Amino acid sequence: MTSQPSLETQAANGDQAAFTALMTATKADLHRFVGRYVGAADDAQDLLQETYAAAWFAMKRYDPARPFDVWLRAIALNKCRDWSRRRAVRRVVRGIMGLDAPEALTVDDDTPLMESTLDDRRRAQALQHALAELPDALKAPLLLAALEGRSHAQVADLLGITPKAVETRIARARKKLAEKLPSST
Repeated sequence: MTSQPSLETQAANGDQAAFTALMTATKADLHRFVGRYVGAADDAQDLLQETYAAAWFAMKRYDPARPFDVWLRAIALNKCRDWSRRRAVRRVVRGIMGLDAPEALTVDDDTPLMESTLDDRRRAQALQHALAELPDALKAPLLLAALEGRSHAQVADLLGITPKAVETRIARARKKLAEKLPSST
């Protein structure tokens, strides 16, 4: 009795249906991760698509002995970091162009909300803004461990650092967030 190769192995051998099944199985978690990293739903969706496209093109180099979700998360993390760098460049360009640029003139048109919902939304936006301002070296370990529930050892393996470095970076990230976020009294 021969065993069926794993979906990862099938996808690594060019099986598009197997890769589609892997995408379906990982999409929700990966979208959540990318969304937390970049903070914008449209950007998260675009980055998710870029991640899967890059994964498909790199599939022949994937080692089925390694966990697929860790490999895929590393690709997503690189896409998020690239997005952050591009975003920083756009901010500089917009600063040079001035506040009269069309990009600077876009204003959100929110409908009035109940006061408590508005407060929750403000806190969530403040947290998202503070997370976005964290350096990548602090943001990635925090998101992977605190929000994704991965162990320090898993995060260390994914980022290529030691578990102690993960612990230190998470502590620094939390300290920076605490400094940036208004205390809720």
